[in-house]
Amino acid sequence: MPTEPEKVAIVTGGSRGIGAAIARRLAADGCAVIVNYSHSQEQADEVVQAIRDAGGRAQAAKADVSNAEEVAELFDIAEQAFGGVDILVNNAGVLSMVTLAEAKDEDFDRLVAVNLKGSFNTMREAAKRLRDQGRIINLTSSVIGLALPKYAIYVATKAAVEAMGQVLANEMRGRQICVNALAPGPTATDLFFKGKPEALVEKLTHMSPLERLGTPEDIANAVSFLASPDGAWINGQVIRANGGIV
Repeated sequence: MPTEPEKVAIVTGGSRGIGAAIARRLAADGCAVIVNYSHSQEQADEVVQAIRDAGGRAQAAKADVSNAEEVAELFDIAEQAFGGVDILVNNAGVLSMVTLAEAKDEDFDRLVAVNLKGSFNTMREAAKRLRDQGRIINLTSSVIGLALPKYAIYVATKAAVEAMGQVLANEMRGRQICVNALAPGPTATDLFFKGKPEALVEKLTHMSPLERLGTPEDIANAVSFLASPDGAWINGQVIRANGGIV
């Protein structure tokens, strides 16, 4: 039987946490992977080395997703290294937990710049440069459904990404490109634990009927499905990967 041609994936924020798990999983699935980072070069290099040690192909690439020129250069790097781009995983994101009453302009601007403008920049570039039959997978958040205090700005950015992706799915008509959002629940990463008191972590851990936090690998498994040929009929959807928390 003829082998499937190698797919090329860009994983933004791929140097650690959920992004690193996604990069490793897509490489294990046979993809060449661009591991994007903005600050954590050493961690990105470690992810790349782990992929290469396992027999895969990967390259680290620095880019601030909030900067459109750097995003275009990120796609250039992928095309030069591996010949094209088939899969975009929008994982890069930042979080500030603050009530609306106490929020500063800087909190709003930072989350909008990275979470929303960053996803806009990458989706816009992917819409022009992704090969036919490609995949765009936007990481959003199940907190949209939970509506927890102190997450208003974060939820607003992620909800906007979900809406933008659903419109883009319709705009990709005729190219067999699927655009979906994957919305993790509480997941055991540094981003999740940062700034949370132990009591809140304990509460969130037991909110799901499965009574545990998600793992980065749980989320990577779901991304793997959406990126695979088996996910070809899932399009324009928001899939909550959260153990039943909402």
